[in-house]
Amino acid sequence: MSNSKIRKQDALDYHTKGTPGKIEVIPTKATKTQRDLALAYSPGVAEPCRVIADNTEEVYKYTAKGNLVAVISDGTAVLGLGNIGPEASKPVMEGKGLLFKIFAGIDVFDLELNTSNIEEFITVVKALEPTFGGINLEDIKAPDCFEIESRLKKELNIPIMHDDQHGTAIISGAGLINALKVVKKDRNKVKLVVSGAGASALSCIKIFIELGLNKDNIIVCDSKGVIRSDRKNLSKLKNEFATNLDFNTLEDAIVDADVFLGLSQGNVLSANMLKSMAPKPIVFALANPDPEIEYETAMKTRNDVLMATGRSDHPNQVNNVLGFPFIFRGALDVRATEINEVMKLAAVKAIADLAQQPVPDMVIKAYNQETMSFGTNYIIPKPLDPRLLTEVAPAVAKAAIESGVAQLEIIDWEQYKTELTQRLGNDKQIIRRLTNKAKQNPKRVVLAEADDYRVLKAAQIALDEGIAKPILLGNIKQIKALIKKHNLELHDIPIIDPTSSANSKTVAAYGDLFFDKRKRKGYNKYEAHNLMIKRNYFGAMMVDQGDADALISGISRKYSNTIKPALQIIGTKKKVKASSMYLMLTKNGPLFFTDTTMLAKPSAEELVTIAYQAATTVRNMMDIEPKVAFLSYSNFGSTDGEEPKMVREAATIMKQRYPEIISDGEIQANFAFNQTELEKNYPFSDLVNNEPNVLVFPNLAAANIAYKLLQVMKTAEAIGPIVLGLNKPVQILQLGSSVREIVNMITIANIDAQIKENTKHS
Repeated sequence: MSNSKIRKQDALDYHTKGTPGKIEVIPTKATKTQRDLALAYSPGVAEPCRVIADNTEEVYKYTAKGNLVAVISDGTAVLGLGNIGPEASKPVMEGKGLLFKIFAGIDVFDLELNTSNIEEFITVVKALEPTFGGINLEDIKAPDCFEIESRLKKELNIPIMHDDQHGTAIISGAGLINALKVVKKDRNKVKLVVSGAGASALSCIKIFIELGLNKDNIIVCDSKGVIRSDRKNLSKLKNEFATNLDFNTLEDAIVDADVFLGLSQGNVLSANMLKSMAPKPIVFALANPDPEIEYETAMKTRNDVLMATGRSDHPNQVNNVLGFPFIFRGALDVRATEINEVMKLAAVKAIADLAQQPVPDMVIKAYNQETMSFGTNYIIPKPLDPRLLTEVAPAVAKAAIESGVAQLEIIDWEQYKTELTQRLGNDKQIIRRLTNKAKQNPKRVVLAEADDYRVLKAAQIALDEGIAKPILLGNIKQIKALIKKHNLELHDIPIIDPTSSANSKTVAAYGDLFFDKRKRKGYNKYEAHNLMIKRNYFGAMMVDQGDADALISGISRKYSNTIKPALQIIGTKKKVKASSMYLMLTKNGPLFFTDTTMLAKPSAEELVTIAYQAATTVRNMMDIEPKVAFLSYSNFGSTDGEEPKMVREAATIMKQRYPEIISDGEIQANFAFNQTELEKNYPFSDLVNNEPNVLVFPNLAAANIAYKLLQVMKTAEAIGPIVLGLNKPVQILQLGSSVREIVNMITIANIDAQIKENTKHS
């Protein structure tokens, strides 16, 4: 394509990443035509290059620099592994990059530098400044990390943070504020004893002092004992926190202490030492994986202790992921030149304040709790709380503006919060939420087609992740051969072959039960017993009789052949037909399409049942408030065809019968998702300002075609079909499902089993 066909403004528009002074979600650029490629590279790319050459600040407008962070390490202090080198540190740095992306939508390059020389390290990082919007220093040994961060902050003009120091300090600071509030102790009067004098510990002490703790009441211990002012050869950093008090050991110092902070090694705080602390002691035992005192030991020793650890299997986890993604998000969005103390303290306060607010149901359910509220076992928010992004990032951004280090100013803070949510997209969040919910109470899930490698691989993942407890059906010899061939670790989970003589009594008992259910519905006793050696029938009967909690099948069988045994054995709720729903994961959030596989031509009443089943599943399983649109080719009576009338009737019944669920119709899909046109033309609609997420189609053909079009065009990832209306959980795989799709359905089946169990007990 010649230069004459590429306009300068077209090229600049193509490369622009947002309007200066306004935070925007960066859209994906089209690259499908020759013109697109000419705009993306030569000759169009020359235009933004010229503009940036004239004013380097324009790099933020025309490139991805403003959303790009470098995670940089020399591999000298990696997790609990120590100095393992730059190559061995790379998996940790890649993982850190993933956390940046999934929690805050920040792009990351991880860089592992093959030098432990401070000057060389600083020189390399300084040379990289034009590429990145911010730098996260990671896993660098002390005291090198202090000098490296200090020098780089002075010499570079982008936000820099050594997360090992400041991340732990920020989260611990938030936890300490709230812990002291719970036990009703004065920050200025409490006695703090610290075990550990590394980068994290010293940074924690500094921020605790900023928060109001009295430096004279702080005693720090290292591997040699209490850091006293009369000790020789103290480093400058340790000398800053040396005490004049007459203590020599941790055991001496801990007597009558109000707060213990551990960032050292496991089991250095004994039960007797804990007993010697002041009433209502606060213990932050943050060594990982083995805390300074085991949680169970602490709880048995004192019933008035308030404890936090670095572990996710105990209350009050001090987890850096509560801080660094959102701190960098706020700093990047106002183009801060540094991450200063004011911004860190703003993050501390925002995290602490969030823990004091009512916890959303979606968070409570994600952690399988009946309730969760501010107090002894909840002083720090949970990592999966989506409010962290919209509370911490704005607090950091405001602090940057107010402290004078921001180069952009945000005017509309509510709009900014909306844009933050849009950056992530709910598609990733919902999968994380569902997975976490499944892991809280894994159920026994029968996999009827265990002679397929994909099913076995999915079973392995479900087992490893704690999503479910798989039960395999099929030929035992064949399944074990597949397990061995693919090096799977499934040796201890149940494998059942219904055709084996070892299971003849169970098959006979199941056959009698099936005959009793179907004796007046076309089956004789011989047929009933014969069906039980078929895995779909055997598996469905296991679930029906409580020998398993859910059934998964369908990867190699037609849908009708898979659902039929479930309908015959497990059945549906009274006067209700089973239906199905697909969860469609789109960049704009999840959509739920129904009915996609079961009822070919539903009546108005059946549409209402379908809508209600889908809406309640979305609310109970997904923790999303349902907003239902009854779709048609007509808008609110604009066409009098038979189908629009039926859909209109269903929408009317739905409103009357279930007024607590937002719903409306009949409506065309384009109006349902265009709020401007909907409000302009149909301002009376309940869907105005309530964009729908549950789409009820007039018939199976429309729903099936719609979801498959989105799926094949890569516009959305489909999870389903999710079967609705059965008395117990049975979920059907699509023919040829991938391992990922099978794992998703195992997750859905497990949560379905949890919900049905809770409903039964309530």
